[in-house]
Amino acid sequence: MLFLLILAILVVIIIIFLNTYPHFGKKYSKARMESYRALENYSNGKFVNQIPTSMSSDLKTTYTMLRDFIKKNPNRTPKEHIPMTNMNASKLNNRNEDTKITWFGHSALLIEIAGKNILVDPMFGNTPSPFPQFGGNRFSKGLPFEIDDLPKIDAVILSHDHYDHLDYGTIKKLMQKVNRFIVPLGVGSHLVTWGVQKEKVTEHNWWDEFKFEDLTLACTPARHFSGRSLTDRNSSLWCSWVITNEVNRIFFSGDSGYALHFKEIGEKYGPFDIALMECGQYDERWSAIHMLPEETVQAFVDVKGQVLVPIHWGAFTLAFHDWNDPVERVLKAAKDSNLQISTPKIGESINLTIKEFPTSTWWK
Repeated sequence: MLFLLILAILVVIIIIFLNTYPHFGKKYSKARMESYRALENYSNGKFVNQIPTSMSSDLKTTYTMLRDFIKKNPNRTPKEHIPMTNMNASKLNNRNEDTKITWFGHSALLIEIAGKNILVDPMFGNTPSPFPQFGGNRFSKGLPFEIDDLPKIDAVILSHDHYDHLDYGTIKKLMQKVNRFIVPLGVGSHLVTWGVQKEKVTEHNWWDEFKFEDLTLACTPARHFSGRSLTDRNSSLWCSWVITNEVNRIFFSGDSGYALHFKEIGEKYGPFDIALMECGQYDERWSAIHMLPEETVQAFVDVKGQVLVPIHWGAFTLAFHDWNDPVERVLKAAKDSNLQISTPKIGESINLTIKEFPTSTWWK
């Protein structure tokens, strides 16, 4: 009886923790779930990919992953702090009419377009984890700016709710500076729970096309999954994004395994002046939800990109490969196919207006 009592108390504590720890966010209401039931990409209370997508969990795969986790690989993290280009955040107030893109490591980006400041997947924390006091730290040991120094942000665009893309601490620091949060279905529930005004949040399904002031945005498919705790797997949507105006066309892949949606996006919205494509944190065992670098290059071709910028690397160790393998493999595959690639340092800007595309191999 004592054992059962202790077990019951532990279960209650776990349930309370899962429902109250703020980093986990909050799943949408039952009423919202009912509104999703008619969607083509929603089934049995979960969002689904366009094609069957699974990650192997058989005994052999589990064993090999445990083996690789225990095995030491000194090259999974850089031996020194990686270089950054420091950024004067106050210059963003100038609203320069040039179209610029600045990478902050992993998938975090600033897009300056049509006089607007747009942050994409701004994960500015040190650790992509619900417990930021534990785990590996950002390779650059900081950011090229202070969040407090950022001016007003016209929009934050999110691709999905994983910790390496949606960070509780970052949102809490940013939310008073942001005019609009543009997110896939279900992700807004996390933001509102954290204190973002509901009126600032718009949620979108795949193939939604809409105006954001003088920009045209489209929420486009990806092949991935979502979830922040033990109980909310695939309860919110994941996506890629198209950002265009009369001058520029930009594609952001989000996280995705390779699939036919890239060709569909290219046919509908391409060609793109620049494509920001995930290439890191891959493994053959989960290639259905994260592209291998060579697949990244093929996806870039599929969307009809003109300049490829490899992202989803350079900040954290979330896979077993060497930390700089993603960019090395993408660079080789791009050169083999005679494709244009840009590899900015963290904090270094790409300027689409004057066609300034950094190409240094700064990671070597």
